Amino acid sequence: MTFEAMWRDLHYVGRSATSGGYFRQPWTSAESELRAWFAEVTVARGLELETDGMGNQVAWWRPVAPSDLPAVLTGSHLDSVLDGGAYDGPLGVVSAIAAIDVLRARGFEPDRPIGVSVFTEEEGSRFGLACLGSRLVTGSSTWEEARERRDRDGIFLGDAVAASGLDPSTGLLSLDGVGCFVELHVEQGRDLVDRDVAVGVASEIWPHGRYRFDFEGEANHAGTTRMEDRRDPMLTYAMTALAANKQARLAEQRATFGRIEVAPNGTNAVPSRVTAWLDARCESDDALAELVDAISRQGSERASLDGTQLSVTAESVSGSVAFDPDLARSLAAIGDWPIIPTQAGHDAGILSAAGIPTAMLFVRNPTGVSHSPDEFAEMADCLAGVEALADTLAKLAS
Repeated sequence: MTFEAMWRDLHYVGRSATSGGYFRQPWTSAESELRAWFAEVTVARGLELETDGMGNQVAWWRPVAPSDLPAVLTGSHLDSVLDGGAYDGPLGVVSAIAAIDVLRARGFEPDRPIGVSVFTEEEGSRFGLACLGSRLVTGSSTWEEARERRDRDGIFLGDAVAASGLDPSTGLLSLDGVGCFVELHVEQGRDLVDRDVAVGVASEIWPHGRYRFDFEGEANHAGTTRMEDRRDPMLTYAMTALAANKQARLAEQRATFGRIEVAPNGTNAVPSRVTAWLDARCESDDALAELVDAISRQGSERASLDGTQLSVTAESVSGSVAFDPDLARSLAAIGDWPIIPTQAGHDAGILSAAGIPTAMLFVRNPTGVSHSPDEFAEMADCLAGVEALADTLAKLAS
């Protein structure tokens, strides 16, 4: 089965007929279908499949002769953000399987194991903690902490996992014996477009975090309550969102309020509460702390004027990640590929922080758009990415 055929298999899984975007949230029917697909195509290739109690998967290509050499791990994720694009995550998984096909067609025999991985809940779109699967596998988060998280419908993570027929008490994947990890991903920007090249290598991941802003006020009648008598948390939120935009622009960083919840959420009522989530990303850990502090401070100052209250909770924070520079240079030399930074978080960043030498390959995205149905990559560039990953795995597994 070719890359194109595998890509067609995934085309309609979890896809919205209205927007064309994807809803592949973890521990739902769409995500379960994708895990079943991964099992089918990898077992059909004679790969040795492991699935843990969270739904993380690895399919191993073992050397003919038993080897104690450290393994090479590749892969990505299959879940999506709400109304997301087709390429973020699945491109890395399908490309990894196709790269093994390419290596076998070349007659290549690995000297060390090669694994194709799928980490669950990478986007954090359901339970709010990005890269949850890889965090649990590396031990940077614990099941005891994670299981109490709730989704938008109030469902506990532990209950969602159990309802999918999984049981974390049976164990998680072990990364013992993994010598390096390489993740291929669609570029989430236009750097490769501007350079007019199809493939790039990552140098670093900007630090980033998700912060919950709880604005508390007083519910009241929209018609009878004078403007000067209101304690309106929506007004405080609006001014805080504007402050975030201004502070991020001045510092040349990133700040986004992309999700809010309002209570009681009535057209003719002043709200009593607004909860908003800030996504902040910066070029350094210090810059991230300074940006979030500035936004929080301005929000609190506005709250004192509006008669409201603001509390800020860090829900998910990932520090800066510098990928192994020697590994990046070595891989870039294979195809004279450029080395570029990324502002997006990835499982590769979690594994790197856990001490595993890690690298990333990017495939050109002509739109520069991601986390949207407009996310795209030309088939020719996807196939160039497969060849690049195959060359990379051949170098690392020899």
